[in-house]
Amino acid sequence: MKSQRLHKYILFLGIGILTSCLDNVSPNEETGPEYFTPVLSSTLGQNDFPQLERNPMSKEGVLLGKTLFYDPALSQNGKVSCASCHDPSMSFTDGLGLSNQGVSGKPLHRHAPPLFNLAWHKGLFWDGGSVNLESLVFGPLTHPDEMGADLNEVLHYLRGSSTYPALFKAAFKSDSITSALVGRSLAQFTRNLISQDSKYDQWKRNEIELDDPEIQGYQVYQKNCSSCHSEGLFTDLSYHNNGLDASYPNPAELEGIYLGRYRISFEEKDRGAYKTPSLRNIALTAPYMHDGRFNTLDEVLDHYDHGVQVNESLAPQLTDGIQLSEKERSDLLAFLNTLTDYEFIHNKAYQQ
Repeated sequence: MKSQRLHKYILFLGIGILTSCLDNVSPNEETGPEYFTPVLSSTLGQNDFPQLERNPMSKEGVLLGKTLFYDPALSQNGKVSCASCHDPSMSFTDGLGLSNQGVSGKPLHRHAPPLFNLAWHKGLFWDGGSVNLESLVFGPLTHPDEMGADLNEVLHYLRGSSTYPALFKAAFKSDSITSALVGRSLAQFTRNLISQDSKYDQWKRNEIELDDPEIQGYQVYQKNCSSCHSEGLFTDLSYHNNGLDASYPNPAELEGIYLGRYRISFEEKDRGAYKTPSLRNIALTAPYMHDGRFNTLDEVLDHYDHGVQVNESLAPQLTDGIQLSEKERSDLLAFLNTLTDYEFIHNKAYQQ
């Protein structure tokens, strides 16, 4: 147990130092940027944190990205920030099925996904339409129903600010503020959002014990869910058609929005397929699915029990659905609740 306590101490020390440092970072145009690599728990199942040569993580870059993330002045009407749809208390989701909180007031076509452990994702958005965080951020920033920003106006605002020029200088050693640097800083902040200290993680590190229903639920998960929600990140980072609909319409004006991954890959197996969401923090991220159609986890389990729509691209794992007894369902829900990471949602380094 002494070595277990030491492991946890080292993990928390690393996280604590990072939190403290980011809380107290101030622009230093002479010495910055100070590069770092986040401390990882073995329970993530990842050996390394993927650093990008063209956009390495720095404390100043993360601070700048965090400042931009919470700034509503970037939006067309000055009222909508990234955080408007990505609230840290809900694991950076918004609790809405299809948000209408953007500048246009129109409902979106996809549910706002949670933001954590994105450093290991090869494809982003529900259909994998973006290959990296640096490019992803411009989607919601400029979309007319989300933040609706004009990048030229954003840059004019940032350059005329009393605080942003020093922040950009400290983060990138640059006297110019460009859209590329906006993307890089927002990417650094979101890439730094790491969830790895849930009750499950503490159990896997032999720091605590789970109770019997949670243990039984873990076994139900392993048997029925782990083929797509792989342990560690609790997603296989792939795309599957999970039988939400029998067919997939394609209105010309919506550019294939209902076709799932197919609109990117043009492969028939991807028709109606969407990215496997992580089960981490699943109790915080309702409603569920790419369009937020299910309000509760019970509704999700009902779907897999008797609601799967058979179609040509259905994931083979779901041909017969997933039938659970009442006890298995109860135990599974108990285990899923162990994946809630309270350290993550209360981490001051991630909050405004």
